[in-house]
Amino acid sequence: MAEPLSARIPAAPLRPSACPGLLRIVPALDGGICRIKLPGGAITAQQAQAVADAAEQFASGVIEATNRGNLQIRGIGEDHQGLITSLLDAGLGPKNLASDDVRNLMLSPTAGIDPHQLFDARPLAEQLLHTLETHPRFHELSPKFAVSLDAGEGLSMLEHPHDLWLSALRVDGKTLLGFGLAGCPATDSPWAAVSVEAGHDLVVAVLELFLDNARSEQTRMRHLLEERSPAWVLERLSERLRHPVLHDQKVTTWRRAPVTPNAHIGCYPLREAGLTAVGAVVPLGRLSPSMLRRAAALAVELGDGWLAMTPWQSLMLRNVRTESTPRVIDGLGAVGLLCDANQALTQMIACTGSAACGKGLADTKADALTLATHLQQQGVSRAVHLSGCSRSCAAAHAAPVTLQAVSAGRYDLYFRHAGQPGFGALRGRDLTIEAVGALLTADSRSNTDD
Repeated sequence: MAEPLSARIPAAPLRPSACPGLLRIVPALDGGICRIKLPGGAITAQQAQAVADAAEQFASGVIEATNRGNLQIRGIGEDHQGLITSLLDAGLGPKNLASDDVRNLMLSPTAGIDPHQLFDARPLAEQLLHTLETHPRFHELSPKFAVSLDAGEGLSMLEHPHDLWLSALRVDGKTLLGFGLAGCPATDSPWAAVSVEAGHDLVVAVLELFLDNARSEQTRMRHLLEERSPAWVLERLSERLRHPVLHDQKVTTWRRAPVTPNAHIGCYPLREAGLTAVGAVVPLGRLSPSMLRRAAALAVELGDGWLAMTPWQSLMLRNVRTESTPRVIDGLGAVGLLCDANQALTQMIACTGSAACGKGLADTKADALTLATHLQQQGVSRAVHLSGCSRSCAAAHAAPVTLQAVSAGRYDLYFRHAGQPGFGALRGRDLTIEAVGALLTADSRSNTDD
């Protein structure tokens, strides 16, 4: 009988890093943190049950939905080995334990079943993940080094920056993969494009080119691009690839159409008639075991037996019969998941804050609840990010409105501005949550009146 994967857990972390992984549990004020990387954000109902069980048995019961479509367990106690073993036995780890850090490939939660897709991204994604797991050299990549694959789906996270992004486009009747480095398709045009069939070879060539040329301290693609021009990169890629790299104006001036805001919340019609995806926001990114178990049970009863975790810190049940969507929405809502974008809390993002992070200057989760309650009472729903410090752990891109904590219960207020870096334009300093609520309400009504 083959030895189970859990029997081969390394005695020590594979390498030092501040990022949690499945095998590397990172300490925080509330206990250890374990990050479970999900292939394309997908997890079976049975695996979701295993995560809920592990969070209760080995930790405080707090499960987090991350902004890259993964799950985290917080408040882990002393039995790290027991937790890791239970997750590996549920099939939640990589086939090669050394590859856990580098499985950073973001897909649409509706990849393969989206009515707007230009091709089914799942076979290419599976091929890429297999290569990341089995190519030993790629295990040298930083745990933060990330790739996104967008096949034109109506549900795609376009704003997160990635070291390499791939986005499907149509040129002269052909579907191609445009790509760029250290950016995102929401704001950037492709550097060049290759055929869909060349997508795997392109990713391999980009990663090998990075590893061949980046110094040890250059962990992200943006670091390498501080010294190497796009023209240099494209020339080196052309030398490495058997396939043509297309760099004409039709490619380099193309821009990805934006996605519909909040399309991940509630019902989303799928490619096959009569089938729907139902999305629910995880309040402030925190799942209880009962929430996860209920979603998993509904996925078995009324969906396809899978959950998709999304980069909007939400979850989706896919392939639900249209007539069953009210039952799914009622079932998710009964355990506190949010299926209506008009609920102010669906628009809130908050980091762990001072309650569980030593760097946090304010209790961002509690303050977000206070702010959401105020905005709900005023009939206002605004996309707001509360960050306990300047690191912006909870949001991978600048939100329309950001509150950066400066002390307990007090924040600097920023509005996103294309011409200003970071969080954007400063609109108020050292504000209480009540003052922020009043300002956002007045601003919202002013913009509506315009």
